[in-house]
Amino acid sequence: MSYELAGKLVAKYETVQRTETFKTREFAVEKTDEIGGRTIVNYVKFQCVQDKTTILDRVNIGDDIKVYFNIKGSKWEKEGKTNYITNLDAWKIEQLLKSNAHSAIDNEYMEPLDTFSANSSDAVDDLPF
Repeated sequence: MSYELAGKLVAKYETVQRTETFKTREFAVEKTDEIGGRTIVNYVKFQCVQDKTTILDRVNIGDDIKVYFNIKGSKWEKEGKTNYITNLDAWKIEQLLKSNAHSAIDNEYMEPLDTFSANSSDAVDDLPF
């Protein structure tokens, strides 16, 4: 099952070669929620493994991103003690663009609305119908 989380990238670390055939790279995302009129901030650490370690190269600290990930868990036993480890394995990252009210407007050329008024003295009725 796949999950997703949107937030701000606050940390990314170098790739670590764990064994000859296994590498990981970690990063952290700040997730802010409004709950009951209060702002709650959480920090979530993810890891990328193997060929997915390069997906962090396209984003920068401070970027708003959406992370797609799987939850993986393992059981670790040593000297009679059992420990459970949970990893959030990221497999895709999308950069989210900040919403801007003017982003949908083509600012390169904007003709004033009244320029082509049919009531102006230079209006020409050259429509074929």
